[in-house]
Amino acid sequence: MNEDIREKEIRVIGADGEQLGILPTKEALKMAEEKELDLVAISPSANPPVCKIMDFGKFIYEQQKKDKEAKKKQKVITIKEIRLSATIEEHDIEIKANNAKKFLVDGDKVKITVRFRGREIENSHVGRKILDHFVEKLGDVYIVEKPARQEGRNMIMILAPKRA
Repeated sequence: MNEDIREKEIRVIGADGEQLGILPTKEALKMAEEKELDLVAISPSANPPVCKIMDFGKFIYEQQKKDKEAKKKQKVITIKEIRLSATIEEHDIEIKANNAKKFLVDGDKVKITVRFRGREIENSHVGRKILDHFVEKLGDVYIVEKPARQEGRNMIMILAPKRA
């Protein structure tokens, strides 16, 4: 920017976007100072380097504004966890399935965990049955992102919302 540009000749673009041609750096700096603007190197690796006459402070401000706007429009996907046990009752499964359905409709992912305590881990097939029954209660608002698998004392399955 401005005096930091070390090249002898540069290609200059005016403040309103028109090509001013290849000029000596000192002359381009003088033109920018007359208009009370900055000379900014846009493409320093080109031959000759390309510089533009612009208000650098305003440019930075507008860039930050664009970044902020883009950040607002992003949807952050969160993972909600629902824990089940190997001895869970039918009514409890229904309540937790309804909560999971709400999460999926809202656009969040759901991690379903069946926790085995003590000797329950010997009957891990019971956990798979519980997960299958739980998923059956959800209807068709999900897609299986990661199928059920054993991780230590837990059996974990991850569901994502179905896209319309």
